[in-house]
Amino acid sequence: MPGIVRPTAYGSPDVLRVFEQPIPRPAADEVLVRVHAAGVNPIDWKLYSGTFHAVDDSNQDSFGVSLDSLPALGLECAGVVTATGADVTGARIGDEVIVYPVTAAYAEYVTAPVTSLIPKPATLTWPEAGGLMLTGTTATHTLHAVGLGRGDTVLVHGGSGGVGLMAVQLAVAQGATVLATAAHRNHGLLRELGAVPIAYGPGLLDRVRAVAPDRVTAAVDCAGTDEALNTSLELVADRRRIASITGTDRRVHAGIHVIGNGPGQDMGTDIRHAARADLAARAGAGELRVFIDTCYPLHEAALAHKTGIAGHAPGKLVLVP
Repeated sequence: MPGIVRPTAYGSPDVLRVFEQPIPRPAADEVLVRVHAAGVNPIDWKLYSGTFHAVDDSNQDSFGVSLDSLPALGLECAGVVTATGADVTGARIGDEVIVYPVTAAYAEYVTAPVTSLIPKPATLTWPEAGGLMLTGTTATHTLHAVGLGRGDTVLVHGGSGGVGLMAVQLAVAQGATVLATAAHRNHGLLRELGAVPIAYGPGLLDRVRAVAPDRVTAAVDCAGTDEALNTSLELVADRRRIASITGTDRRVHAGIHVIGNGPGQDMGTDIRHAARADLAARAGAGELRVFIDTCYPLHEAALAHKTGIAGHAPGKLVLVP
């Protein structure tokens, strides 16, 4: 029988195991997809680590979370449609698709509503297609939240992370001047993407002011550190033009956009849904690069998560059943 990765308890990546399951049957409005690649994202390890309570109660189903079971893992994937429900139109067996949103995608087969399907561009590899949407839609959401436009100067904290790399590329494409914090080893990549790289750490505020002496008009925090929040608050006069996807509860009281799935946070569901086709088109045309660090087989999901938590390399990690 095909496999699926599930946690056996809340805890570290060592709780992840591959279990056999029957091939699921799609409901009337769903399709069955043979998964070729599933993106690994921080939200996955946050779910099985035991912090699932941070998911707003009204959104728990969409994150595979309930109070009486361990969370399902895998919120994005790409694969081939192998069966369709009775009421499905617009999707056929054999279609190559990106699936987002979805739950339980750490598997060989997954079911999803037909509304979650985006045609996979032929130019994208399966890992690129499987790792595009969650970071891409999150980056789109953050830039929308700060009202980014041509002529802005935006500071992206964590510019070499999954969401950061997407935010840098999308902001450059919108005509903004992009400053991006990262470790020195990733500065060449950020320059290649059109950003001005800046090392994080002590003295960050002075280094940003040195390269942007006029002003920073917006900030996107993909790092979640006190340094990132403090620097953003110091540089950006209008706090409504600061958005953060991770960090402490200090953000809630700072008057900035707090983006996420927790109580009172902005999920941006409509914005993300509307962005999917454009992201796929841009990536397919080579205008948006999906950086894949490593592909792991399904049975090495724990190793993939340990690598992701360590956060040493830029780009996405992907499970390949």
